[in-house]
Amino acid sequence: MENQTSNLFKFNISQLRLPKSAKLRSFGIYLAGGLFAIGFWSLIDSAIYSKTINASDVHVTFIDWIPFICSSLGMLIVNSIEKNNLMNNNQQGGGVFNDEHNYIWAARVILFLGFSLLAGGLAGSFMVFILKYLMKHYTFPTLGMGVSNIVGNGCVMLSCIVLWLSQNIEDEYSYSLAL
Repeated sequence: MENQTSNLFKFNISQLRLPKSAKLRSFGIYLAGGLFAIGFWSLIDSAIYSKTINASDVHVTFIDWIPFICSSLGMLIVNSIEKNNLMNNNQQGGGVFNDEHNYIWAARVILFLGFSLLAGGLAGSFMVFILKYLMKHYTFPTLGMGVSNIVGNGCVMLSCIVLWLSQNIEDEYSYSLAL
């Protein structure tokens, strides 16, 4: 009993270290990939269920895939924009966007269009769910195909947000070579 400490826990909270930004970035990228895989597999699973096991006359068609395509395009657009392009005032653009203000404005508009596609994909999956499954009063095995559409698009949206945040983490040792 001589070596007692006044800590409630076995470990001291001050000894915990935050992970380096490279580890956090790689964890975020893997998490985003996992979320995208869950979303994609959710749609593939409902399509396979629809064509093989489903006993009803409702099947997954191209209409069910349109929101996922919109979400995937939105994810591609959002993650192609760097955070530096949105705020950097000394960035020089090329081509049509020679003016610095136009370059920043164009990057913000493209980012807005990407997030609009993401939101439209998620809203579209809700609309397909409501119009195709809920309005016709289907029971749950068939209703599960609409739920998997919503889960798939929600996972793609979360994946996009996690990937964009993890790609734009500033390194603690990063520096700029601008003169």
